[in-house]
Amino acid sequence: MQATRPTRIFREEALRHHEGTQDEGDLLRISPRWTRWTYWVLLALAVAAVLYSLLGTIPEYASGPAMVKVEGRSELTVEAPGIVASVDVRPGQRVEAGQPLVSFLSREETATLERIQREFDLQLVRVLQDPSDGAARQTLTSLRAERELAQARQQARTLRAPQAGVVSTLKVREGQYVNPGQSVVSVTGDRVHVTMVALLPGGYRPRLEPGKPLRVELNGFSHEYQTFTIQSVGDQIVGPNEVRRYLGADSGDALSLSGPLVVVRAEAPASTFRIKGRTFNYFDGMLAQADARVSTERILVTLIPGLKGALGHED
Repeated sequence: MQATRPTRIFREEALRHHEGTQDEGDLLRISPRWTRWTYWVLLALAVAAVLYSLLGTIPEYASGPAMVKVEGRSELTVEAPGIVASVDVRPGQRVEAGQPLVSFLSREETATLERIQREFDLQLVRVLQDPSDGAARQTLTSLRAERELAQARQQARTLRAPQAGVVSTLKVREGQYVNPGQSVVSVTGDRVHVTMVALLPGGYRPRLEPGKPLRVELNGFSHEYQTFTIQSVGDQIVGPNEVRRYLGADSGDALSLSGPLVVVRAEAPASTFRIKGRTFNYFDGMLAQADARVSTERILVTLIPGLKGALGHED
């Protein structure tokens, strides 16, 4: 019986190549000097991280939208409906107190005034002809009062500047129909006072106090912060609709509000602000993001909230 040849798990070519190779692999070489200083560096970094987490603090902010309010601005509205007859100014124009700004058609008022004036002139002639006529004198006195009232109504159809300043907004054009109570034009006086109205979450109300700083980032000036001083904090926590009524119909719709809010008013240090060497004016209705620092907390407590009772927090 013929013996079977043993089967090899390696090919003949591989075995011959291995037998003819004399090169041996080298051991892994690690520099002891490199490992020593790396170890101490890592240990120092770990100790520094632990100390920083124990001693370092993170501030907590009450954040919310804000709006610039420029006080010293007069908003002029109409008391009766009418059609704009003429617009005598333009935005940015300087005006003096009493200067006509916008006039409305006053045909009815003018006709009434002309009728009363004719009756007044006739009664005046009768009184001059017969000074003893008491009825004519009484009628003349009554017509004089009616004439003054008609003149006042006619003059009310022309809006005049209540103070010297600059026309900041103009919301009508010639021929436009205006409803009663509608805002027509506004004049910003020479002395303006800038206030920031911040709308912060109502839950932070107990920790908000006057005199503390309010950091403000105006829209359009990213990462450029202005510092205001909190002047007053609202005593009530209100909803979005109440805040919109407080800000006014023109301003309230510009903000996206939700949840209970507290109104915080902060005073600007000046009527202008500087960014990168340039000076800009505050304008009424400018939007911003406001942050008021309410407390500080250790980093370790932030990472492990269960330690808050043991370590506490810092204000």
